[in-house]
Amino acid sequence: MSRVGKKILVVGIADKGNALKELPLQILALNVGSQAIRCLREERIDTIVSHWELIDMPDGEFLKKVTEAKPSMPTIAFIIPGDIEQELAARQIGVDCVLSEDIDDDYFREAVCQLLGIPAVSSMQITDGCRS
Repeated sequence: MSRVGKKILVVGIADKGNALKELPLQILALNVGSQAIRCLREERIDTIVSHWELIDMPDGEFLKKVTEAKPSMPTIAFIIPGDIEQELAARQIGVDCVLSEDIDDDYFREAVCQLLGIPAVSSMQITDGCRS
């Protein structure tokens, strides 16, 4: 059995984490920014996917802290559909990918794969052996 290579931290969007189940990732799902900050201190995280508005850190505060402390950390922000102010603010702080929270799961999965440089796995078939 192969070990999962990438670890992704999902904050404030647990329902979207389900779209990533088929990928070779370990997903850590949290609800609030303060928990996520503790997790970042304790775990090696490869990328962060977070809602722009968190209960304890509104106005992108969590993502601002991440991009300031770890500017090379790949980040994805989920924003309210059509909210240009949130999109511009996320891009100004250096978020790598800004997605509308109503985006479909396939597009989200593809964005994560591109950001992490991993192939998008849509299905897998296991056979008993090689055919001659």
